[in-house]
Amino acid sequence: MKFEETLQRAKEYDKKAMLQIVEMYRPLMIKYSKVHEVFDEDLYQEHVYTMLKCIRTFSEDKYTKDK
Repeated sequence: MKFEETLQRAKEYDKKAMLQIVEMYRPLMIKYSKVHEVFDEDLYQEHVYTMLKCIRTFSEDKYTKDK
């Protein structure tokens, strides 16, 4: 499945699609959830929460190519 399709499903509150996107970006969120080289679970949860909020508000119109 294409990312665009997964994103659209996630925007429609499809839990499986939301989880797919979170898992896709999990390594990056873990990387930025370290404070002084120590993993911070609260910071990781904030990253996940922010990502889920961004999924809902993301507008594809700016980023889609003209066909």
